[in-house]
Amino acid sequence: MNLSLYLLTVVIWGTTWIAIKLQMGEVAIPVSIAYRFGLAAVVLFAILLLSRRLQKLDGRAQMICLAQGLCLFCVNFLCFYTASQWIPSGLIAVVFSTATLWNALNARIFFGQRIAPNVLAGGGLGLAGLALLFWPELSGHTASRETLMGLGLALLGTLCFSAGNILSSLQQKVGLKPLTTNAWGMLYGTLLLCAWCLVSGTPFAMEWNTRYVGSLLYLAIPGSVIGFTAYLTLVGRMGPERAAYCTVLFPVVALNISAFVEGYEWTAPALFGLLLVMAGNLLVFRKPKLAVAPAAGEARA
Repeated sequence: MNLSLYLLTVVIWGTTWIAIKLQMGEVAIPVSIAYRFGLAAVVLFAILLLSRRLQKLDGRAQMICLAQGLCLFCVNFLCFYTASQWIPSGLIAVVFSTATLWNALNARIFFGQRIAPNVLAGGGLGLAGLALLFWPELSGHTASRETLMGLGLALLGTLCFSAGNILSSLQQKVGLKPLTTNAWGMLYGTLLLCAWCLVSGTPFAMEWNTRYVGSLLYLAIPGSVIGFTAYLTLVGRMGPERAAYCTVLFPVVALNISAFVEGYEWTAPALFGLLLVMAGNLLVFRKPKLAVAPAAGEARA
């Protein structure tokens, strides 16, 4: 089950970049994000109500869902969409891949979980591998004020993503399922985005064409309903730090698709970077060796 959820998340989120590119046009970024999660929330609530699986939430759980909506389905996406206007997508991917390390640190701070050395080592290898994969893009980008702003937003988006992971893990520890908490979180995220658009005077435009509507449906249903449910279920089953290694593999899937769609050419450094990412993946998911208890005679020796 863990492997199936992991692969499903990586494949879906490794392909959403195509739909995100198709969303760029007349509709403002906050409005597109609001459309995405508003539609996803409607679909989730419909599924839960029809199947009678919608769990009741108390006031505390609703407040956590509100915080999750703010972090995971609002600020997170606003930061990354805006940062992409100033810095290369490769640099964003490298910053986002640090979620593995942030999740491990947050799990240690909030849950007292020991930071497994193999998770840190695997995250470090994955980060180095991504840097090699995107090195031509990174080395050709000059530092500027916009670069620093983009990096700051990408880091803030990653921290919000990590916070959303921890909040979901907290909900699951008391028996609440990601389907229910995601439905409420996406609803709250949509309302917050709509409020921001109203305050900032952003018009609620819409493009009624196959390109925009098709990409919106893909981002809302596979990208959000299925992708976030699968990923946050992994967070509850495997822990935030291991689940977050997905963020290292998304760009790898995206680059492989780009090789077919956009003519991306693999180079020797990129292939070595890919090997480092795979090695990091093996380290992150390696089961720790269990300590063998000494025999009675050995214990007295």
